[in-house]
Amino acid sequence: MTASSRPHRAAGADAPAEADPLRVWFRFIRLHRRVSAAVAAELKAVGLSIPQFDVLSTLSEREGLTQQDLAERLYVTKGNVSGLIDRLVEAGLVERRPIPGDRRSHALHLTEAGLALARTGIAAQQAYVARTLGRLPPGDVAELERVVLAWRDTARADGG
Repeated sequence: MTASSRPHRAAGADAPAEADPLRVWFRFIRLHRRVSAAVAAELKAVGLSIPQFDVLSTLSEREGLTQQDLAERLYVTKGNVSGLIDRLVEAGLVERRPIPGDRRSHALHLTEAGLALARTGIAAQQAYVARTLGRLPPGDVAELERVVLAWRDTARADGG
């Protein structure tokens, strides 16, 4: 039976004993889009795009990364990171520092302004999570974490 040929269940109906993985997948994707848009709006209010926030928050956790290291952590290409870093350097939020013995790469560091903006963005994200996911019962959050980690491990084993 395909997703479109299954009988439609009324909103609020109890979950079936065995949930349909495809239906769960579509719900997950729609939820991801909804929360991504909400977080993007929160970040925009403090002057950040999601890609800028990703860079600043990553560097707030681990400074001194190269552009290649950062691209790998963010699952994007080095080319995508390069232009973004150029704009963040121009804005005075990130600085490139030479790496001794490596004339081709530079270590990326936050400026004071970059660290302050990263902290503001992190606080905005934490507030959104507290208002949404944080309102679920702790046992549900723990179960969600268990399921997400299991799904992640399965995806990694599949090469994803």
